[in-house]
Amino acid sequence: MLKPKIKAVFFDIDGTLLSFKTHEVPKSTVEAIKILQTHGIKTILSTGRSINSIDHVKFLDFDGYITFNGGYCVTNTFEILFKQAIDKQDIESVLKYAQEQPLSFSFMSEKEITIHDVTPEIAGMYAHLNLPVPKLVNMDTVDTSSILQTNIFLGPDDEQQFMDTVMPNSLASRWTPLFADVNPKGLSKKVGIDIFCKHFGIELENTMAFGDGGNDISMLKHVHIGVAMGNANPEVKEIADYTTDDVDNNGIWNALKHYGAI
Repeated sequence: MLKPKIKAVFFDIDGTLLSFKTHEVPKSTVEAIKILQTHGIKTILSTGRSINSIDHVKFLDFDGYITFNGGYCVTNTFEILFKQAIDKQDIESVLKYAQEQPLSFSFMSEKEITIHDVTPEIAGMYAHLNLPVPKLVNMDTVDTSSILQTNIFLGPDDEQQFMDTVMPNSLASRWTPLFADVNPKGLSKKVGIDIFCKHFGIELENTMAFGDGGNDISMLKHVHIGVAMGNANPEVKEIADYTTDDVDNNGIWNALKHYGAI
């Protein structure tokens, strides 16, 4: 069987590029991305993180950045290809809900990240990701039209009811039981892939992506070759075209070699 010609590779960050154990990008991954770039293959970040929370991996000189799960797409020359905020009514509803019932959430805009009600579990999560805890949100001065993503800290069992009643114009996805990423309905990493394929003139049949969490599923199903990391969630492995080794065991390098991309 002929191996497909890869022209663009999309990478998730946490648990894919970055190790949860070392908080670093494995040396084999750094080398693999350099080889891809030398061969003229586009390398594009695809993350649920804010555009302001990717400093750990910017040294890899990506050609583009899909952030906020597709809500904000920007090239390496800072050309904004796409930006879509959450429906302001949903944000106003979250603020109202949090005044009446206990709720931890973070708001992410193009400029900043703020958070409401930091529990020890949430503080531990930010430490796990090697990120600082955001500043506290001022509930009275939120620009409700500027929020590109929110993290709602509630369990999977409570997610559907919350979304139906509080944020009906938005969509939740998650890679951890601790919180859900919430974005405008219709947005996902899949949308970001289409935006960059159009920008670079690349067909889907020439694309490949790596991920490990629930918010990577749309991306892995959409590209020609979707690769789940060895440390990926079971539901991610189930839909992937190929499962490689763990992030700490040269997973990205091994899969790119397997498909002849490097």
